[in-house]
Amino acid sequence: MKPRILAGLIGAGIQASRTPALHEQEGDAQGLRYLYRLIDLEPLHLDINALPDLLDAAELMHFTGLNITYPCKQAILPLLDDLSEEARGIGAVNTVVFKNGKRIGHNTDCLGFAEGFRRNLNDVARHRVVQMGAGGAGAAVAHALLAEGVEHLSIFDVDPARAHELVENLAQRFGSGRAQVGKHLENAMAEANGLVNTTPMGMAKLPGTPVPAALLRTELWVAEIVYFPLETQLLRDARALGCRTLDGGNMAVFQAVKAFELFSGEAPDAGRMLAHFQSMNT
Repeated sequence: MKPRILAGLIGAGIQASRTPALHEQEGDAQGLRYLYRLIDLEPLHLDINALPDLLDAAELMHFTGLNITYPCKQAILPLLDDLSEEARGIGAVNTVVFKNGKRIGHNTDCLGFAEGFRRNLNDVARHRVVQMGAGGAGAAVAHALLAEGVEHLSIFDVDPARAHELVENLAQRFGSGRAQVGKHLENAMAEANGLVNTTPMGMAKLPGTPVPAALLRTELWVAEIVYFPLETQLLRDARALGCRTLDGGNMAVFQAVKAFELFSGEAPDAGRMLAHFQSMNT
């Protein structure tokens, strides 16, 4: 008998998320009873201080697991019993599995970004890359970028201490010197082969761009993790110049593929989930 799955997503401002439909439709295709619910902090008038109670409630209601998104990916760490090796190395969690009375944290963002990068930008130059953002998603993407061969990664964040912490974390896995805290955005952009946005800037509820269009140029490749809207202002500016781009839908789908497997124990059809995502955005 196939398992019944009850999963959810905890985050702020997530009403437009495509994740529930991605999981539920793949569950339907596999003959699973699969329910996926949004737990949105904003309409509930909650913040990250509610995480302990939300996790307790999910366990009481026999949730199989939870996805975790902005702004909770790092705040949730002290509330878990164990971490996967990848989540521990990255220092951020986007997937929690409830199993045998334990809360196990995983990170599927890193794998998700890397898969999209390999499929769409595998042949790009990666000597110098600028990354905007050093939060939970930023940590996962930075690990993926260095693992995919980026030689020098400059990380910019509105909180310099957070950027320093991420750089120190990356040095433990990849050695010192490959990642550094960005200091002068104009100079870094002038030398960069690529740009990656891991901030919420560009979301429907946070319009704008993390990098002025004047700093973009045709030979730059630009990757985004925001996927609602799928074409952010940053991607629009980049495509107007003829830049190669990677939209945030790729990371959204491929992180969901791995999370589905963790929740259900069943191997999802990645191509089917990607096609479903694309059908929701046409």
